[in-house]
Amino acid sequence: MLGPVILAASRSDRMRRLISAAPVTRQVVDRFIPGETVDDIVPIVRDLTDRGLELTMDVVGEDITTPEQAEAARDAYLELVERLGELELGTRAEMSVKLSMFGQALPGGHGLALANVRPVVEAAAAIGTTVTLDAEDHTTLDSMFAIHEELRKDFPQTGCVIQAYLFRTEADARRLADAGSRVRLVKGAYKEPAEVAYQQKHEIDKAYVRVLRTLMEGAGYPMVGSHDPRLISIAQELARKAGRKLDEYEFQMLYGIRGDEHLRLAAEGHRMRVYTAYGTDWYGYFMRRLAEKPANLRFFVRSMATRG
Repeated sequence: MLGPVILAASRSDRMRRLISAAPVTRQVVDRFIPGETVDDIVPIVRDLTDRGLELTMDVVGEDITTPEQAEAARDAYLELVERLGELELGTRAEMSVKLSMFGQALPGGHGLALANVRPVVEAAAAIGTTVTLDAEDHTTLDSMFAIHEELRKDFPQTGCVIQAYLFRTEADARRLADAGSRVRLVKGAYKEPAEVAYQQKHEIDKAYVRVLRTLMEGAGYPMVGSHDPRLISIAQELARKAGRKLDEYEFQMLYGIRGDEHLRLAAEGHRMRVYTAYGTDWYGYFMRRLAEKPANLRFFVRSMATRG
């Protein structure tokens, strides 16, 4: 099982320095993170929306150690919202945020994260779009869900993410599947202990289907975060059985993974949203992409061997 090893490496300063220094790394990272600045990402946004796709934008970076860094993260998202508004793309691109970037792990972090994320949610609403709160490791989730509930009082379109591999998620899904909610379901990409999460792929897949059924049969708006062809087919069948129209749920996939499938689903009339990350602090995000799927790791190793 290489996934846990890679996830451990994502927290290692030594591995960060080693991988970041490899000349080939930047070329491979570009497959998943196509830019470092707003200016870099604008052509990507234009290209994807011109192809009939929608986006959720993530400014990467989680190692926040000071309130000033958390405020800088807030300002980076506000810059992104301003640019999307100028491009009149508010209805085609939303934001995904990790509350760790907004200071959640700092002293007084719950209040700090809420104070920093609220202006981003307000600015997003002003240009006709919204924000989804990404899920992180299980120790952060009670705070994330509380912030989500607080934001929805004024901005009910604010979304959140739940992770199928956690034992708690079926109950969370039942609670969240109400009218007006927006919930993205993913398998999960953090190293979690056996006390709180399924460890085997087949267990995670079965949990994913159970939770997805709850969301599809509920009154909210499910967002299917998966690249797995089998789960995508199951999602379509569950939506059909629940009587959902094509615009009453959506698929979400990562930039750089299964791009042809993005276009196929969009051509069939599905809402297809591409999770597109950018920024300079790419290491943790990149390593989780390698851990999620063996093919990503093979791509990286092959590139290291042929270009190094």
